[in-house]
Amino acid sequence: MIFPPHCKCVGYAGNKPVGDQVYFLSQYLIHEVPDGFEILTVEAGEGTGMMRPVQQVSLIASAHEVYQYPERVILHNRGDLIRRAAETNRRCVIFTGIDEHKTFICDPDLSALCTVHVYDVTPPRAHLAETIKSLEATGIFGELEVAFEFHIRDIRETGAEVFPCKAAGFSRTIDSDHLTGGEQVAGCMTARQVLSECYGRDFPVIDICPANAAEQEPFIARCCRAERAGLQVINEKHGVVVHWGASPKQIADAVYELMNERKRS
Repeated sequence: MIFPPHCKCVGYAGNKPVGDQVYFLSQYLIHEVPDGFEILTVEAGEGTGMMRPVQQVSLIASAHEVYQYPERVILHNRGDLIRRAAETNRRCVIFTGIDEHKTFICDPDLSALCTVHVYDVTPPRAHLAETIKSLEATGIFGELEVAFEFHIRDIRETGAEVFPCKAAGFSRTIDSDHLTGGEQVAGCMTARQVLSECYGRDFPVIDICPANAAEQEPFIARCCRAERAGLQVINEKHGVVVHWGASPKQIADAVYELMNERKRS
């Protein structure tokens, strides 16, 4: 796969207003030809100016192999661009950014993306999963070249009689109702602690903690226990845990921390 590291490395060549010269940062050219566009590699010669003589040029893709993507996109969202390019089934795809800059991908390869598994629960809102979707749409994870796979458990399907809190809209909850002792409770470590302290005995609890559900790596999951936040190994899988009420920045930072840790290992 050829995917320039930044759009500043990609020049657009439609004509030659200053002759056979190229901008000094250009490594690739989108070259306009009568039947479309071809993609070239270019090497600038020696010099100190902004425009420098072309030392070497070679063809990457001819016009019949190149497709111009019709929509404006966020060029920094590299994972998204790889997926879009692969879906076209074309060898080379030119993308135009919302700021009119251009880049391209040749021979898109989905295996270049690292899949991060997101574990969350609903109801109420699957806060971690939905925040990651919103953040991903901005391109904030673009340089990481990641894809997210979501594992969202609907805790209504557990068959429990009592649930953690009234905020999720359940009729019987730990925080609002007195329990008699034999109820099947959907909860986690915190729920067990609350039940033990309030009733002095154990209840049958169905574990709904997203972090405990991690079965694939790398993963990101949320948990209501602050002491579990950060890089973790759970079920022999490597990942990162964020607090139940983590902010968008904290979630983005956690994804970066996870991916940086993978690069170091």
